[in-house]
Amino acid sequence: MTTAKRDIYNLPNFVSFIRILMAPVLFYFAFTQRPVWFLAALLFSGFTDVLDGFLARTLNQITDMGSRLDSWGDFTIYTTMAICAWILWPDIVLQELTAYIVIVISIISPVIVGLIKFKTITSYHTWTVKIAVVVTFIGYILLFGGWLDWPFRVAAVFSAIAALEEIAITLLIHQEHVDVRTVWAALKYNREDNKRR
Repeated sequence: MTTAKRDIYNLPNFVSFIRILMAPVLFYFAFTQRPVWFLAALLFSGFTDVLDGFLARTLNQITDMGSRLDSWGDFTIYTTMAICAWILWPDIVLQELTAYIVIVISIISPVIVGLIKFKTITSYHTWTVKIAVVVTFIGYILLFGGWLDWPFRVAAVFSAIAALEEIAITLLIHQEHVDVRTVWAALKYNREDNKRR
């Protein structure tokens, strides 16, 4: 098998692809009004998000393709979560509308900026995004599971900070890079690109 094929056909990418395929499953449970099954499927999806990164590092199969597939999976699932929340729990969404809107804008705006500048979904995997994803996922489960509401509001703050950093990275770098962990790394790429010009 060629290197290019190995970059595509490996276990971490398969797990990421499973996460993307969970979107129609989540929609099915939402449209059929099965909140318990929806949350269970969502937890499984979250597990695959952790698993693909773990496998990529453990098996030494970290690739640009894998990073992009992981980002596509994240965007697919978090967009699905936002839409399905409206379908399953419209009253709760209305109660937490400000936090909900902030989180949705935080998911969409870096993608739009990346598409405008680079014509692709960016795949930075910043530390702030990793933290925001964990906090948002927990806040979502706690809110719509009927346990606590305030973690969802905290998640909105983390999501906004993470989105602003991703947008800043996109605006700073001259060409698209994968796995830009911080805005400081973006500044380094900026300096390097300026030297080559």
